[in-house]
Amino acid sequence: MNKTTNSNFNMLAFTNHLQESGYTVKTIESKIREAKAFSNWCKSQRITTYTINYQNCLQYINHLKFKGNSKRTINAKLRHLRTYFTYLVNQGYRKDNPIENTIIKGESQLLSYTILDFEELEDLYYSFDTENIKNPHHRLTAKRNKIIVGFMVYQGLSTSDLKKLLLEHLQLSKGKLYVPSCHRSGSRSLELKAWQLMELIEYINEIRPQLIKRVKKTIDYSQLFPYGEQFNLLIDLLKKLKKYNQKVTSIKQIRASVITHWLKQHNLRKVQYLVGHRHISSTERYVQDDLETLHDIVDNFHPMS
Repeated sequence: MNKTTNSNFNMLAFTNHLQESGYTVKTIESKIREAKAFSNWCKSQRITTYTINYQNCLQYINHLKFKGNSKRTINAKLRHLRTYFTYLVNQGYRKDNPIENTIIKGESQLLSYTILDFEELEDLYYSFDTENIKNPHHRLTAKRNKIIVGFMVYQGLSTSDLKKLLLEHLQLSKGKLYVPSCHRSGSRSLELKAWQLMELIEYINEIRPQLIKRVKKTIDYSQLFPYGEQFNLLIDLLKKLKKYNQKVTSIKQIRASVITHWLKQHNLRKVQYLVGHRHISSTERYVQDDLETLHDIVDNFHPMS
């Protein structure tokens, strides 16, 4: 099999892989287009996608810049190529993904949220009043709601995640919370803070049983937060959070803020797992302007500096 035939076979196999992974037709077309363009450039440089190294990849980025591509466009191309390199690694053609953590700094972001810093996120949790409430039932619901706020702030859970939590997903002996997968996110096991464990023990043993008695609608008793199908408690919860911080607009904004904070502490793959993103491109959308490649690209090698 000659090099051309081998390349065509590789692209066909890559296409099949993308289809099996559940990518949309449009996304598959984009990834194949970028992989072919990259492969053709490699041939012009007398190297292969199997042997290209990090410095060669920087040359390719320089090539893209010379052709007039914007930083945003180049980052989009790199996202597609990361998928291709990951495929080559999984198939045994390469030992590494040379651009796994490479991000071109300075790209303006499309996030439509006002990002809260971590102190503001924690204030939402610590400011949540559960004591100065006269009505006993309202005090119980406040304690439950504070636990939910904690899940949003410390575990970055989405509305869908919260709805799917079952009582059995709590792993208090391990200090962890299991978050099941859904059609848009993957499953993961997340660490709980020490203070969350204490609150959850009280919730399971004392608060939850009392709240269940007051629910007048059909509920699923296996749910961690039994509240019927609509889960309307989040609407009231969000109204209360807005009183603590007027910058709060939605649950999605809080999650976006948590993800942005995590990206300053962990690498992309770690954050991808923590938030349950099926594709790393979903995580990359939250990368802020001041983040650079984890490879510490120096100015004389970095084409975007």
